[in-house]
Amino acid sequence: MRIKFLLFLLLPAAFVYGQSDITVLTGRVVDRQSGKKLAHVSVSSPNGRQQTVTNDDGEFLLKTPDRPAYIEFSHLGYHTRRINIGAQTEGLTVRLMPSAIQLDEVVVMMNDPMSVLNAAISKIPDNYSMQPSMMHCFYRETAQKGSRFIAISEAVTDMYKTSYNHGVRSDAVQIIKGRRLLSTRAKDTLGVKLMGGPVIPIMLDVVKNSEVLLNAEELLMYSLKMEIPERIDFRPQFVISFVPQYILDRPLFRGKFYIDQETLAFTRVEMHLDMDDRAKATEYMLVHKPLGLRFNPRELTTTINYQTTNNVTHISYVRNVMRFKCDWKRHLFSSAYTLTTEMVVTGLVPPAEVHAIRSRDSFGTREYFYDKVSFFDEPDFWGAYNIIEPTESLEHAIDKLKKDVISR
Repeated sequence: MRIKFLLFLLLPAAFVYGQSDITVLTGRVVDRQSGKKLAHVSVSSPNGRQQTVTNDDGEFLLKTPDRPAYIEFSHLGYHTRRINIGAQTEGLTVRLMPSAIQLDEVVVMMNDPMSVLNAAISKIPDNYSMQPSMMHCFYRETAQKGSRFIAISEAVTDMYKTSYNHGVRSDAVQIIKGRRLLSTRAKDTLGVKLMGGPVIPIMLDVVKNSEVLLNAEELLMYSLKMEIPERIDFRPQFVISFVPQYILDRPLFRGKFYIDQETLAFTRVEMHLDMDDRAKATEYMLVHKPLGLRFNPRELTTTINYQTTNNVTHISYVRNVMRFKCDWKRHLFSSAYTLTTEMVVTGLVPPAEVHAIRSRDSFGTREYFYDKVSFFDEPDFWGAYNIIEPTESLEHAIDKLKKDVISR
């Protein structure tokens, strides 16, 4: 699955305005030693029934139908921590301690990265669901010109996944509720649409979609290396780096696999598109651009996290960051753009309630999320749904874009 988008001329548009009691838990997560804010920390209620992640400011917001006894925080390179929930539910400050890991006997014995990968691939039927599943998710796309947001789209979705031995062709995403905000400034003449949007996390589930990385033919294109182990959720992980070892007619990736040393479940995958050949990267990323516009790709980075709940591992978080520069012919200066997408699994549907998503309700891989949702101005738009808490800069951008659109 290629992450592709198109660039289009941004013109003023006409917009239309588009629970039960819950416990709301808010706070921030920081490094215990340095006080640094920790982004993308996994936050979950008992048994993973409700989940979210911290934003770039380390802040979180978790909504649960009942007051949980505790909430759990886990992050790569840190000890997992449980916080008991008492009278205070808002403004919590959670401090995570960095974890250190010792090289132990199993690491010394398992020093062949290809053997470890093949063993982990063979364990996929044991570690991942062999039954259909459904997850509640929150999805966000943002586009920035420099540091300023020019477009924001968000949605609550349902993601249906067949068993992990069936591939991804029958997996589907349905939009439950969504919104979009778009700059109406005259000088913002360029917009970005991401092809497939909410379906990208399905296609980038590398454990289930072996066409991406985890097949024998593709792995031969890479040089593998065992790296220093890490810990995720108290558990030691094999870390295997991969870099291209051949030049092909398409760009390859650089990155890392994280594999649980005991269960051999994939817990995290990091991928960075090789930008050595800009022409190949452009062909890989870009669907269309206006005539006379020059496109210069700078970065395409993907992070995929998996989480184990009741001894079954499932995808839990996907983040993509795309950076590029654009300029018009005969113009002296170029503009830098950043397109970021995030999907977090916010809840698991009980097995008895799992059902396939009808094709007419599913989001298409060649559709654009921008075209599927409308502008909104509701003070409590999300209600009881869990979302990724907006950063301070994003919250300001949302308010600004709303005012700009309403004032036109």
